[in-house]
Amino acid sequence: MLISLKEALAYGEKNNCGIAAINTPTLELLLATIKVAEKHGVPMILQHAEVHDPVVSIDDIGPAMLELAKRSSAPLVVHVDHGESIDFVRRGFEIGFNSAMFDGSRLPFEDNLAQTKEVVELANEYGHGVEGELGVMPGREDGVDSAEGVGDTSLYTDPDQAAEFVAETGVTALACSFGTVHGLYKAEPKINYDLISTLRERAGVPIVMHGGSGLSPAEYRECINRGVQKINYYTYADKAALEAVKQLLVDEPSTYVMAPVTVAARNAVQNNVDELVQCLYEGQVA
Repeated sequence: MLISLKEALAYGEKNNCGIAAINTPTLELLLATIKVAEKHGVPMILQHAEVHDPVVSIDDIGPAMLELAKRSSAPLVVHVDHGESIDFVRRGFEIGFNSAMFDGSRLPFEDNLAQTKEVVELANEYGHGVEGELGVMPGREDGVDSAEGVGDTSLYTDPDQAAEFVAETGVTALACSFGTVHGLYKAEPKINYDLISTLRERAGVPIVMHGGSGLSPAEYRECINRGVQKINYYTYADKAALEAVKQLLVDEPSTYVMAPVTVAARNAVQNNVDELVQCLYEGQVA
């Protein structure tokens, strides 16, 4: 069933848990994620980022995401992730996505504010929520440009700007930079937990963690306790799929068709995302 971004975040706040937001640019990721959501009966967010359009276009995977979410027994949001243009967000809404994130984080502050405000106005026409982003995290959702795999404190979100940004744009949630990175970690994450607390207090809206792969259960839990309510996740689920396929081809070198490959990938993603959900929804799942 479809639920709104606000409903998902409200669940997170009420139950002190992080809402898992999984990028699903392939059918294997999509089916596995929904399976986990249905197993546990918790709200989750299905996402498609603009950077993944070369893998599968939002025009192709989007309707599948939407239809599978509608028929699912789990409460799901279908979300445009890292929309880098207003036109891409609009495409998502026209397909039926009921939530969007506009990423103007690499723009000058005033330009980011103005364009995010325009996205919020567009979303209001549909009654949808919007996630904005302030501060810059190294890397991108596809893992490109994240060779260093470490955060950059000079790019962390400024609490004063966060307060102004939310007040001026009216976003539902705010993605912030506080030590996580997109892609693989090449060094131990160094998360500024005090900054998360300050950002949540000053912004007055739920904080979103991008680059949510690769953290320990204790790190996830502390971030949630400090005010993070939406956690984006992709790289390590996709990596699990690849590792499973590699192992399949070692164990069964005579494999000559794609079907067992896709099954292995889907099962690996399901196991990986299930572990994440058990961590983020502590106390809400068995």
